[in-house]
Amino acid sequence: MWRPPRGTRRRRWTPPSAPRADHVATTAATTRRTGAWTPWLYLAPALLLLGGLLVYPVCQLGLISFLEYTQAQVSGGEPTTFQGFGNYATLFADEQFWQVLLATVLFAAACVVSTLAVGCALAVLLTRVRALPRLALMLAALGAWATPAVTGSTVWMFLFDPDFGPVNRVFGLGDFSWTYGRYSAFALVLLEVVWCSFPFVMVTVYAGIRAVPAEVVEAAALDGASQWRIWRSVLAPMLRPILLVVTVQSVIWDFKVFTQIYVMTNGGGIAGQNLVLNVYAYQKAFASSQYSLGSAIGVVMLLILLAVTLGYLRILRRRGEEL
Repeated sequence: MWRPPRGTRRRRWTPPSAPRADHVATTAATTRRTGAWTPWLYLAPALLLLGGLLVYPVCQLGLISFLEYTQAQVSGGEPTTFQGFGNYATLFADEQFWQVLLATVLFAAACVVSTLAVGCALAVLLTRVRALPRLALMLAALGAWATPAVTGSTVWMFLFDPDFGPVNRVFGLGDFSWTYGRYSAFALVLLEVVWCSFPFVMVTVYAGIRAVPAEVVEAAALDGASQWRIWRSVLAPMLRPILLVVTVQSVIWDFKVFTQIYVMTNGGGIAGQNLVLNVYAYQKAFASSQYSLGSAIGVVMLLILLAVTLGYLRILRRRGEEL
């Protein structure tokens, strides 16, 4: 049996001492600080890309809106001068701007409400039909969603053409021109906007409905609730975060509609009766070569959309909704 040599002192084994409380607190704080930056490190590439594609153009838009920037400055014939809020003063003094702004707000509101109504109704319908009709409806909706705006607008113009369109023949409208009157033209564009926008709402809301426990809907049905009551009192409150997303997206898309109006009303309708802010900014910037004034209209649109989105989020937060 092995024994330690003489003169060697045996040391008793002692367990390691517990770490001090201040050391533990320091380590935990360092870990929290490191963990707080980890998500931003993963998001850094996307944020850099978005900064280059979005932040820089917005800054340039705001800068041009404070300058005198017309065709003379673009060609180098005259120097660029700082105008301050002069372009905005000119814009707000223009009566046509306020008319176009009102038309844009009303048209966008009608498009948003119609798109949400059609998309939500079809999402509920998808949960009630069998697999084959559901697949057919999904494919048809995705086909409408994937169609480019120029192509879809051209197809709708053919469908409602006063001479060769099948819609006038089916309903016996003769040579009625949908794009001649202001309200009929807006209604025609609204139908096309809803047609190409409702698939996003339908697919998103349908996915949300499928995530709702079936027992909740069955319990409401057993209590005698109608389909409308189930949607209003059961599904809609549970889908409120999803409805928030599709509503904000629809507001942004419909407020800045350009292609459908420009193609279907030939640049804004007769005497500009169907102008919206995006088309109005295009006319000011490129048709009239007043780039600074067109940039000012773009900044106003950006501020309006930002105010609407932040206001909507603030209302939901006051109600205690999870965003």
